[in-house]
Amino acid sequence: MRCGALPLPPPLGPPEGQRGAGQPQGTHISQDLVGRSLVIDTLLDNGTRIVEDNHSYYVSRTYGPGAARRQGLWVDMAAADSSHVKVHGILSNTHRQASRIVLSFDFPFYGHLLRQVTIATGGFIFMGDVIHRMLTATQYIAPLMANFNPSYSRNSTVQYLDNGTVFVVQWDKVYLQGKEDVGSFTFQAALHSSGRIVFGYKEIPVPVLQISAAQHPVKAGLSDAFMVLNPSPEVPESRRRTIYEYHRVELDTSKITNMSAVEFTPLPTCLQHRSCELCVSSTLTFNCSWCHVLQRCSSGFDRHREEWLSYGCAQQADAKSCEDLAEDNHYSPPPDGSSSPLDEDITTPTASLFIDSLATEDDTKLNQHAGSEGVGSDLPPNAVGAPIHTGTIVGIVLAVLLIAAIILAGIYINSHPTSNAALFFIERRPHRWPAMKFRNHTNHATYAEVEAASHEKEGFVEAEQC
Repeated sequence: MRCGALPLPPPLGPPEGQRGAGQPQGTHISQDLVGRSLVIDTLLDNGTRIVEDNHSYYVSRTYGPGAARRQGLWVDMAAADSSHVKVHGILSNTHRQASRIVLSFDFPFYGHLLRQVTIATGGFIFMGDVIHRMLTATQYIAPLMANFNPSYSRNSTVQYLDNGTVFVVQWDKVYLQGKEDVGSFTFQAALHSSGRIVFGYKEIPVPVLQISAAQHPVKAGLSDAFMVLNPSPEVPESRRRTIYEYHRVELDTSKITNMSAVEFTPLPTCLQHRSCELCVSSTLTFNCSWCHVLQRCSSGFDRHREEWLSYGCAQQADAKSCEDLAEDNHYSPPPDGSSSPLDEDITTPTASLFIDSLATEDDTKLNQHAGSEGVGSDLPPNAVGAPIHTGTIVGIVLAVLLIAAIILAGIYINSHPTSNAALFFIERRPHRWPAMKFRNHTNHATYAEVEAASHEKEGFVEAEQC
């Protein structure tokens, strides 16, 4: 069956270091004390280069074309079990589309267990659970985010594999929109059940730095964010969803070449601790705190931040031991049942964006329609909006009454054409009704959801289970 589709700082460069005694020839080890990163350059006869960076949440290792480790990181889709590989018929025939896929395992991403992801034709995987207009801004796994158009060639495909322990997405022989003459790109992203992420690059015909970002963002790396509800300045009784990006890993795109690879190994986070004792005694670089009400260990900067603030967990953990937290087993929620992220001083710089704000150059819109692959169209519980206030209910009731009155008046006038009311409107009807025109703006990267269809790309047949 066919798949349903829903349509920073600059990277650290290798610092200069001194060769220590006893090190093998051609190996340089140096440490960046400010960025807390370790860089290892191995310069062998075959030109192998391995760069290791510590990004707090992940350790990344970049492998050059000659590295033996790189060869074992690439997943050969053609040699894999055909029952596990699927060619996405819609994504392979469209441009700027996205498809939601359910995984067969829980994938740890920044310490959060995720069961569904959204594949985009633009060379990235959206990891958020709430679909919004700015998919390219944050919450992504991007081996190479760019303006790819799989529909240009019959040989271009977007295919994925899920064997229960690894989920692989491969953009195979895809071309850049408007720059098809530079050649085709082939690369993949592998999400392992252990949380390890691997980017593999097979065909990169031009340097990534030469790809234009005018119509679509161009970047590679990881990003995650948390979402909170803030009062809207325009309508006091309404709430606005705001996304705060709390961490991003940006790869040096100059190192993305043919036959190269990047491996991300997840580091421990506060969320892994399941008891107060383990949480408060944690030796992680994060400032882990235990919230007795939520029974959760956190630094306060993850996808559960709004709940962490709403239940007063930040104040609850101040100068308290596990015994004190267990005794203090009562909690009075704030009057409005929520809390703003501005109630606390945020010591970690974060980038923020408003979901209902206007589009920017880093925008990717996604117009939501019904239909997905194995997923209902309802948003998850944590995506439900703020409670409806009394004023909103009164406004809805008045609007319904007004509409009902207009409908009844229309029925009366239609059934009594000679009445005074009917003659009144007939005499004053306009001779020319204004027409409204809708313009299609093409200056922003736009991803649209589409209904599931049975068509497939010519020359490619989705493998069925034997």
